Amino acid sequence: MQIQDLRQRLRALGAKPEHEQRVLRDWVQVRARESGRRRPGNYLPLALREALPGIEAELAGLTRLISSHPGEDGSARLLVGLRDGQTVESVLLPRDGLCVSSQVGCAVGCVFCMTGRDGLIRQVSSAEIVAQVTLARTLRPVKKVVFMGMGEPAHNLDNVIEAIDLLGSEGNIGHKNLVFSSVGDPRIFTRLVEGPVKPALALSLHTSKAELRERLLPRAPRLTPEELVELGEHYARTTGYPIQYQWTLLDGINDSDEELDGIVRLLSGKYALLNMIPYNQIPDLEFKRPSWEKAAAIARHLHRRGILTKLRDSAGQDVDGGCGQLRARAQTDSVPVKFHPQRPHI
Repeated sequence: MQIQDLRQRLRALGAKPEHEQRVLRDWVQVRARESGRRRPGNYLPLALREALPGIEAELAGLTRLISSHPGEDGSARLLVGLRDGQTVESVLLPRDGLCVSSQVGCAVGCVFCMTGRDGLIRQVSSAEIVAQVTLARTLRPVKKVVFMGMGEPAHNLDNVIEAIDLLGSEGNIGHKNLVFSSVGDPRIFTRLVEGPVKPALALSLHTSKAELRERLLPRAPRLTPEELVELGEHYARTTGYPIQYQWTLLDGINDSDEELDGIVRLLSGKYALLNMIPYNQIPDLEFKRPSWEKAAAIARHLHRRGILTKLRDSAGQDVDGGCGQLRARAQTDSVPVKFHPQRPHI
């Protein structure tokens, strides 16, 4: 189901704009519908009122909670079932945040990520994206939504933008608290500023070296780190939100003094924040998580050199809940993948 299809169904049942807004708001904010109460300009037409229980049941059936894996940090990784039997992951974050998935699988193939191991299976519809939020809101408040779960949001751009527009209007979520995370598809830098809701942007950087980035993100658009930061800076100045650059810290791969010099070169003077995230280790992959002390020393070093850096722990570290791990455990056993930093190809 797409949100636009839902809107058309409501209109076909006689909904005027205020009726459509009320139904969508009740759904996305998980508010009980007031039955039998008439308010001037806000009561529902008879045909819509009669059809609404069935529509609400259909919306409620878009997602179901299969399992929840609480972490010691206050997060909880959720394995979410979709109507066709596929599964995605959502993550309840501390301070009323939620990370949602935009695809089942992923086509980018980041070599340190579990999600991309099986490639792209299917797109998640706009209504299924919002339904992850409504499911989470039955468990705790959600005031921030980040599109950092399974999938590359730019590869499902129409559905993600449709979900963002609804969450930022009827969903009672501030626009800067809707965070679109991407490896840097060039389309997003124009499309995301065209709509009524302009989300904040998080860009996967991971290295200051173009050749290494191509090997870590083998099917990402061929933007150099310099080109990516230039596009990000323009988006930041256009929207007034700083860009969040994501840097998954991989022990012995992107944590050298040369890389730190590269970060300073790229981000000095930019309207930006660097999120440095020690790798959430996956048993089947060879990448290693650096010690917290090493990561903290790197963050302090960057701070001293004028780069606003936040050291973040990946939610679910203590429950082996790296992106895609819950889904993978629910599917089949995985085959180890080798990564060779000095080779020209993966």
